[in-house]
Amino acid sequence: MVRFPSRFTRSGVVRACAVLAFAACAWATVWPEPEPLQKLFVLVLLLFVAAALLCATVRLAFSLLLGGGLFLALRFISNLKETYLETALMPADFVYYARSSLVATLRHYPHLYLLAAGVLLLVPLLLVLAWRLDRPLFARRHGWSGVAWRVVGMLLCVVAFRACLLPEGPFAGLHDRNVWDKLSDDAQLTNFFINLNDAGVKVPAMSDDGTAQREWDATASGRPGTWPAPYPDIVQVLEESTFDPSIFAACDVPGCKFALFQTDARTRGTGLLRTHTWGGGTWVSEFAVHTGLPQDIFGAGGMYAPFVLAPHVHDTLPDLLRRLGYLTIAIYPTNSDFLNGRDAYRAYGFDHLYGAEELGLDEWEETDAQMFAAAKRVYDNVKKPGQPVFVMILTINQHGPHDDNPMAKLPPPWRNMVQGLSGKDESALDFDTYLWRLHDSDVAMQGLENDFLDREQPTVLVHFGDHQPSFDGLIRPLARTLPPALVPERDFLTYYMIKSNFAGPPLPGYPALDIAFLPTMVLQAAGLPADPYFSAATTLRERCQGRFDDCPDRALLASYYAWIFRRLHVYE
Repeated sequence: MVRFPSRFTRSGVVRACAVLAFAACAWATVWPEPEPLQKLFVLVLLLFVAAALLCATVRLAFSLLLGGGLFLALRFISNLKETYLETALMPADFVYYARSSLVATLRHYPHLYLLAAGVLLLVPLLLVLAWRLDRPLFARRHGWSGVAWRVVGMLLCVVAFRACLLPEGPFAGLHDRNVWDKLSDDAQLTNFFINLNDAGVKVPAMSDDGTAQREWDATASGRPGTWPAPYPDIVQVLEESTFDPSIFAACDVPGCKFALFQTDARTRGTGLLRTHTWGGGTWVSEFAVHTGLPQDIFGAGGMYAPFVLAPHVHDTLPDLLRRLGYLTIAIYPTNSDFLNGRDAYRAYGFDHLYGAEELGLDEWEETDAQMFAAAKRVYDNVKKPGQPVFVMILTINQHGPHDDNPMAKLPPPWRNMVQGLSGKDESALDFDTYLWRLHDSDVAMQGLENDFLDREQPTVLVHFGDHQPSFDGLIRPLARTLPPALVPERDFLTYYMIKSNFAGPPLPGYPALDIAFLPTMVLQAAGLPADPYFSAATTLRERCQGRFDDCPDRALLASYYAWIFRRLHVYE
């Protein structure tokens, strides 16, 4: 009987076990991806990682266990975050959660401590055993030639791995999806790796410090306010997917006119608002109105603002208001952890974010009236004499889709309201549904005005549209009635309205106000002092006539970036 050396038998058994474990890890990691191309994408990445580890260690069992284990751990962590925090795993989580909120998160789920401890003990033990019990492959290949083969192999695997992540690479079709899908669909690992490429952040081009000093030194002392303490309350409403329908040529009937967009004796400023996202991406509009910065100046990664930008901002409107003595609160229509909301709002400078779970609301289903009633309840509970309050309210009544019910189910006044569109045209259903929901928002806003403006407490009320809805892309070709200069921005125009229940000078008007300048308008309407950052932002707004990253004076904009980033350290 032929007897194999015990060493060979041992290595063979270890490798066979490692192959089985790798196959199990691959199945658990790859199979949950919903589409065949997504499954293939994750599998190919897994194989390249295992191959690179094999080239580096020349130990087959160790490489298979470590490579498969890393991907299995990634799937496990992704599932945990989706289960407990209701948001997708992002590459930035490994920086921001590990540095700031990991312990705080685990504190809410004590059983995860035991799991984490077990993993930290068991996994290293298995890897050590695999290393010691398996013998190296190509053991006879020594010297520089062996090292060269291993280095070349690792480099080829790394290059191939990187090529798979490129938007123009072999999996280009996976990149050709909107950001909402990449943050919210079930392709958890596909989205994680795609976001490795998408989430790169870069600051815009800047002038030299001397030029910035000459242009902006006059703003370094800030701007004085016009209202003495105690300051007015500020109520700000982000109206999800809301725009003034009267700018569309087909919407020229009385049903397209709403008080939401009409001026009255309390109006301090109103007009078209230039946003930086279309059809979705509310979170970047939130970023802009809190920080005074449009997300797109930071490159592709700016679309992931709550994850990759929020932790780095150091001067925001809520932060300034807190320094002025305000209590800053936000009212959210979703779970407060959705899309990193809780951590992002903490970074923006809010004292508390009230999510749907805390407000006792059915998330994603709230009407504007329900959101406003919840905001009033919270306000009444936290308001203290002499302390002003800043309330940020997000609505979701106009969130798409707008074609989920047939035309026959719309209330009679809103059926075929827009006569310029064919009744068979799907855009007619979208538009009429939009108008029906907008009517409800319009009535709710009148109630909010009654609550906060029909009283003696000085108050500024702001509401604005965060972006246009997409109507599944059908809104793009619809004709608008806009000045020629605004036609290039036609898909990015919503509205803003600023009112107060106290007298004050009218705010300046612009052809279209960039959403990033809205904080400066709020400060001006409330008569509040501006710190050096918002003083500079106000000056930029005035000199660029309400335009931000499309300001025609490119040299001025470059000096502004140098001033706020290198001198004021607004973002680091």
